[in-house]
Amino acid sequence: MKKLCAAMLLCLPVAAFAYPIEVEKHIDGVKLDATAYDTAYDIGAITLDNYGQVPAACKVTFRNGPEAPRVRRVNVPAGKRADVTSKFNRQIIKLRVTVACSAE
Repeated sequence: MKKLCAAMLLCLPVAAFAYPIEVEKHIDGVKLDATAYDTAYDIGAITLDNYGQVPAACKVTFRNGPEAPRVRRVNVPAGKRADVTSKFNRQIIKLRVTVACSAE
């Protein structure tokens, strides 16, 4: 009986759900890397790493289906990193992030 219960528990799906994230980058004149994370079911996050010698002015747009896009503007100094987050009103099914950066 114990073996049957253990086998049934192993068949249950894991409760950790991750949503797909698409990142589109438009980078002009800076060496910048973007890494996206699924922080919570309704929060999207992205880390911007500036590897160049000039500061970058970035505009990050988060899109989650029918909700209005969330726009965040951030300045990333040379050799530094910046975290950008956005909270939505409903659960994220698929997150689309557009990063547009240019040299300051």
